[in-house]
Amino acid sequence: MNMKNVIFLLLVTFLSTSAFAGGSGWKSLFNGKNLDGWKIHGTEKWYVEDGLLVCESGPDGEYGYLSTTKNYDDFELKVEFLQEANGNSGIFFRSTFEGTKVAGWQVEVAPPNHDTGGIYESYGRGWLVQIPDEKENILKMGEWNTMKIRVQGGHVTTWLNGKQMVDINDEKIAQGKGAIALQIHSGGGIKVKWRKMKVKEL
Repeated sequence: MNMKNVIFLLLVTFLSTSAFAGGSGWKSLFNGKNLDGWKIHGTEKWYVEDGLLVCESGPDGEYGYLSTTKNYDDFELKVEFLQEANGNSGIFFRSTFEGTKVAGWQVEVAPPNHDTGGIYESYGRGWLVQIPDEKENILKMGEWNTMKIRVQGGHVTTWLNGKQMVDINDEKIAQGKGAIALQIHSGGGIKVKWRKMKVKEL
């Protein structure tokens, strides 16, 4: 086989591998330009700045949510977040909304020592699982953090900065349907930046 054929075969292999990797099912939820594909609930601030999605408390200092217009049942989600001010937020899944009243489950995003990566059921059972105290140092306040969430049936696993935080099975979650959403907690003074938000349906 001559050198041209070797180069051609290598190129075909590279392109095939790249196409396979690119077709792995991951899709961007945030386009870096605007809030297309999202819906705002409440009066708190959601905007795009320098290619980042920003949530910030408004003058009302109430709960606020930004939900996908599409529902996601079984999926993996990856997102990076940076907390400013007190950084009390969250990532909801299989959630539905009536104004700013949400029915669903939250993967906590909170200040240090407040269970980031734990799972909370809003207007329901409250905490389903909090993180162990020894994992509280995994969150890097004021720096970019990576959250990964996997939801399949009633099985939910979360990872923060590559470390598994919780792993639960829950019959009620298994019956849930709804959107993915981001939260601004009530109380005011909250600001969180988000980027690289990707989802893969399972």
